[in-house]
Amino acid sequence: MLFKLGLYICHFLHAIFYLNYNHMMTIAKKCFLSFALMSGANSFAQTANYDQHEAFAPLFYPAYGDKVRAADGTPGPEYWQNRADYNIEATLDDSIQNVKGVVTITYTNNSPQALSFVWLQLDQNIYSLQSRGVAATAISGGRWANRNAFDGGYALQSVSLITNGKLQSANYSVTDSRMQIKLADALKAGGGTVQFKIAFSFAIPEYGTDRMGRLKTKNGWIDEIAQWYPRMCVYDNVNGWNTLPYLGQGEFYLEYGNIDYSITAPASQIIVGSGELLNPKDVLTAEQLKRWEAAKNSDATVILRSAAEVTDSTSRPAKKQLTWKFRCINTRDVAWASSAAFVWDAARINLPSGKKSMAMSVYPVEVAADSAWARSTEYVKAAIEFYSNYLYEFSYPAATNVAGIVGGMEYPGIVFCGSRAKKGGLWGVTSHEFGHNWFPMIVGSNERKYGWMDEGFNTFINSLADDDFNNGEYKEAPTNMEGVVPFLFGPSSEAIMLTPDAMKERNIGVALYFKPGLGLALLRKEILGPDRFDYAFREYIKRWAYKHPTPWDFFRTMDNVAGEDLHWFWKAWFLENYKFDQAIASVTYENNDAKNGAIVSIVNMEQGALPIYISYETKSGVKGTIKLPVEVWNNTNNWKVKLPTTEELQRVTLDEEKVFPDMNYGNNSWKSN
Repeated sequence: MLFKLGLYICHFLHAIFYLNYNHMMTIAKKCFLSFALMSGANSFAQTANYDQHEAFAPLFYPAYGDKVRAADGTPGPEYWQNRADYNIEATLDDSIQNVKGVVTITYTNNSPQALSFVWLQLDQNIYSLQSRGVAATAISGGRWANRNAFDGGYALQSVSLITNGKLQSANYSVTDSRMQIKLADALKAGGGTVQFKIAFSFAIPEYGTDRMGRLKTKNGWIDEIAQWYPRMCVYDNVNGWNTLPYLGQGEFYLEYGNIDYSITAPASQIIVGSGELLNPKDVLTAEQLKRWEAAKNSDATVILRSAAEVTDSTSRPAKKQLTWKFRCINTRDVAWASSAAFVWDAARINLPSGKKSMAMSVYPVEVAADSAWARSTEYVKAAIEFYSNYLYEFSYPAATNVAGIVGGMEYPGIVFCGSRAKKGGLWGVTSHEFGHNWFPMIVGSNERKYGWMDEGFNTFINSLADDDFNNGEYKEAPTNMEGVVPFLFGPSSEAIMLTPDAMKERNIGVALYFKPGLGLALLRKEILGPDRFDYAFREYIKRWAYKHPTPWDFFRTMDNVAGEDLHWFWKAWFLENYKFDQAIASVTYENNDAKNGAIVSIVNMEQGALPIYISYETKSGVKGTIKLPVEVWNNTNNWKVKLPTTEELQRVTLDEEKVFPDMNYGNNSWKSN
């Protein structure tokens, strides 16, 4: 989901005035050093809180590698994951805002354990007024609150096992947003399969935890449908069954498989969804089919259904109902949208392998302007092509942007973006949500536990896409480190490595989006360099495409591929909430003679360690810069550097360009009298 800079700032300001809890992670030990910070004849005393033994503690990784997950971050030779294939037949009744369907699930147990029961996710149940999500929502509400006292959730008409082609009632129980099905015969390890058939229905919420819902336009409702069918929980070698309830803040963790689905709706509706539209000839007019084929081969946007045609009955086939059929291959999920109000356009996406995909957008006539959604498909095409070249090739036959009530939410091959977005805001939300097709759609991390592994990674790649798009049309200004430091490390801040549901809502934008994205940018630009970082990052994606990595798999991969022990960085930035503050304690001349060179004494004031960047200028105007690796802090909190000068200095500055998040830039400078 999307959090842009404006939302960060809102959360930041909120945090300033409501500092009501301590750091979640505490520093185990402290050592103290008093020193004088020299600026000509002025000085003042400060205390350093740095303990090198804590910063560089050797026992960072919780376990050795094994045959499932290797120590170098690769899936091991015996890596396994289970599989879930779905066939869904659903009907949209827009007169009562209801979806009714039947899903057949084929579940394959590739684990080494026989399973006597299985768990499914029933995420629609969050919209029941008796749900844990409602119970865990503050009286004041919030972004993911169930609004307007909507009382929804699944109505289960039947839950059956399919045995030898015959249906028999399943032994099941529902607990909030989870369903357990108990098996009379354990599901065999190493490839055993079982089939379930579940008939369900639910009322569509108008505002569905900012991830689905309904928007009224002058030409009809726009329905954005997600978390709409019962889905298998993940069974893995880390936690066994992953059954955290759906509370709102935490997103999703899903198995991969093939999904065939059909949506039957009034013929006036246009439906777009994850994957490939299998029957365009059945659901489009002859003219739309012609335009459809033209769009497949056009780098320019082709109008499939114009704003003028939205109110023209001949723009839809002359039938009462139509069934739209889709297929999405090797996917963890599918979503769809439907409306009679859609303007629809498309263009070709060019992929690195030579394959093609389609960029598409659907939106109401109210926002069909060049400053708004008329450029959406251009944005979709550019984002998919950039990420495909930089990261890993886009894997879906279409990428569809839907304008609706949802501000920003991602699904495989389709995203929901706010209908009121325009210009740079629309580019930003489009790029962000489609960036999620790599994290977590291709790299299938556990979002419900580690939200930063999709939101933070995505925030990072978004900044690169911003720089690239249309020669920097929407390029963002460099991050003002001095301005964001209080929010990164303030008294109310929380560590990145926390379950999203356990975070204060006001901290989500910083801890899951901004801070991990900034950390990866620092790692790329200042610590590893773009070449080493990019090679390691791409390797991580390649290793874990369509698999389930943990944070440790990411950390190990980056360490091993880049050839750098980065545990000090992962610990400080992701697991803990260590502050950073380097200070100049003194500047002296060797033997009190400038001709012998100057000695700069630098103190690491806080628990976090970073490389040292020293800039200096002599009184004659000679300038120089020295960069020292983080290892200078291995066994001390006070480091002395001899500058290669033979004359008096005018000034010395640490991190002159302010690329690091230093808590106190005021102690970074020294000037001569």
